[in-house]
Amino acid sequence: MKKRKIWFWLMTVTSIIYILWRLFFTIPLEAGIVSLAAGIVLFSAELISTLEAVIHYICMSKENETDFPVISETDYPHVDVLIATHSEDTDLLFKTVNGCIHMDYPDKSKVHIYLCDDNDRPAVARLARDMGVGYFGLSDNELAKAGNLNHALTKTDSPLIVTLDADMIPRSNFLMETVPYFALPEMIQDDGVWRKRTEEEIDPDYKIGFVQTPQSFYNPDLFQFNFFAETNIPNEQDYFFREVNVGRTSSNSAIYAGSNTVISRKALEECEGIRTKTITEDFATGIDIQAKGYTCLAIDKVLASGLAPDDFPNLIKQRQRWGRGCVQTIRSFKFWLSKLPILAKLSYFSCLLYWWTFIRRIVYILSPILFTVFGVLAVKIDIWGILLIWLPSYLIYNHSLKILSGKIRDQKWSNIVDTILCPYMILPILAETLGLRMKKFFVTNKEKTVSRSAKIIYAIPHMILLAATLVGVYFNVKQMVLYCNLLGLVVLFWLFMNVYFLVMAIFFLLGRINYRSDERFYAELPISFNIGERAVVCKTCDISESGLSFKTDFPEFINGIKAYTIKDGKWSATVKGEVVHVTQQGNQWKYSVKLQPLTFEEKQDYDQIVYDRFPAWATEIKTTALKDLLLFFRKKTARSLPSKRSLPRILLDCNLETKDGDMVRVADYNYQYITISEGKSSSEFTVKLGHVILRLIKNETVALPKDNLYEVENWESVSASAELHEELKKLLSGGASIEKELSTVS
Repeated sequence: MKKRKIWFWLMTVTSIIYILWRLFFTIPLEAGIVSLAAGIVLFSAELISTLEAVIHYICMSKENETDFPVISETDYPHVDVLIATHSEDTDLLFKTVNGCIHMDYPDKSKVHIYLCDDNDRPAVARLARDMGVGYFGLSDNELAKAGNLNHALTKTDSPLIVTLDADMIPRSNFLMETVPYFALPEMIQDDGVWRKRTEEEIDPDYKIGFVQTPQSFYNPDLFQFNFFAETNIPNEQDYFFREVNVGRTSSNSAIYAGSNTVISRKALEECEGIRTKTITEDFATGIDIQAKGYTCLAIDKVLASGLAPDDFPNLIKQRQRWGRGCVQTIRSFKFWLSKLPILAKLSYFSCLLYWWTFIRRIVYILSPILFTVFGVLAVKIDIWGILLIWLPSYLIYNHSLKILSGKIRDQKWSNIVDTILCPYMILPILAETLGLRMKKFFVTNKEKTVSRSAKIIYAIPHMILLAATLVGVYFNVKQMVLYCNLLGLVVLFWLFMNVYFLVMAIFFLLGRINYRSDERFYAELPISFNIGERAVVCKTCDISESGLSFKTDFPEFINGIKAYTIKDGKWSATVKGEVVHVTQQGNQWKYSVKLQPLTFEEKQDYDQIVYDRFPAWATEIKTTALKDLLLFFRKKTARSLPSKRSLPRILLDCNLETKDGDMVRVADYNYQYITISEGKSSSEFTVKLGHVILRLIKNETVALPKDNLYEVENWESVSASAELHEELKKLLSGGASIEKELSTVS
């Protein structure tokens, strides 16, 4: 933490020097009105950027992590879990309610779950009844999500309230990892042991308003998905929820995000409920609670996961609502006249500055274009100013942000995201800043996108900017060659950085089609099934709502629909499915299973196993600029080779005896078919695998160039036998190997 402070002060000092130098020595006062205007705009962008970074440092610290108290089981209070739904499908709601039902709690009778439906739909009421939870239907609701939740608050009375969006599935430990924080005002730690405070030790002004946990997603977000970078870059929201918001706890300005949150009912009652007549009711309500003197916490432990927008139009609508709601709230007199401490107000003001990032981004793209193409001088500099002031400030600023951001986000990815979004965020943010309010609340669409996630038409602004930037590169290089201008190197660097960001934005907006119907979780869980009388126990590779895969050390014969039992700690589920694909991976066989439709009870058990886990995506950045481009091109041009093989192909390469006493050379075998490379050429004969007799019939429909393909006539009756299993084990342990390439044999 000492290192962070050193870099903070270095950044602050060098940034102040840089800003003063820019203000007094680099504004083009004598270059004409157009250049002067461009210079002022560019300087303002840099000033706001620096101001945001400094406020960020001042108001954000993870040095003093909030203690987690240990309380007795009897001290866990009643909790109302409110699931807000508007138009979401009941299949989606089932998963969220199911997660809530399976939450741990010392006395589960104290957990009261309610579906809060502001469309009063019979199907949702029926789901609530079937799952044994409460239901609040609301017709003619004109106050959107805030009205929905406020209606539920009038019908419940627990001291703590959990708010969940319709898609956010809580993990089983959600309540156990959040509720104890509300006991902090009454608890104290002595020599590592928690005890209740005496009356004299209790501070009446110390009270917990809400505990915000990260908003996480079990599907890759659009940035991960479109860049084929699910395992290389974290979810775009991770940086805010696991770094920024947690750090804001130090200035008591943690943001209430509307979901995955536990809130004090008393705090909400003092604020007269969830704030209405705003498009970001959660953001505004959090400020109201903090202004009432409540301490609000954000923790970095992921305890619930939902669905990120999976197409560009929905992503843009979501970000426009967030941005306009933030600007709408912060620019109001109610905010500035509130009783928030000055540090909290500064912290929230930095939120406002963040949403101006998109305006700053377009300024940084246009400035070198205006200079190189149109001769508009936005900044007047010399080589010594570059070397002594700009370069040290630039390097220290970027390294400081890297330290602050940890391994979740870097400046490169921030610029890529901002470049992608900026053409569609500038006008909404400017409009809201000027008082042209967005009044209509909309719910982010949670339906799966079956078309391309983005369309190239959205990249038209980026392509125009890229073309102009490349023209700028041409003119800049030409000027450098003609006049040997070393300052042109700085402009060239600036232009090339913009080229990279714009190219990545265009790649993103090419979109990608998601062919997977359900999200896959990578998980190694015990799974068991029977082959004949023999039990097989192995581990899964991944699981999803509609399928699973597992690996075995032996090429098992798995044919038809089988029952599979999966266990994950305290959860267990038995499901039925059929193997649809088998492939070799190293010395193991991977079986992919498509599940049969589940009964209501089976789905409850199995869904809990699927979703009660941390999403499988990257948690740290693992790429560089060059790797990003190479990865994109490699994935974009890759072509998958479909295979319908549902039985494992085993390379035996051994001699087997026929019924007549002759010997044949067997190349490979997959239970249903066998390939003879040397020996018998008759259309029918039998071979012996130990005591197992295989009756072979020549297959003329699939012909291999050199080998003879035979179908095993009695394959279904002998393949599951223990005798065949033992004979194959002997052959494989004697040196037989597994095929490493796809075959036409199914």
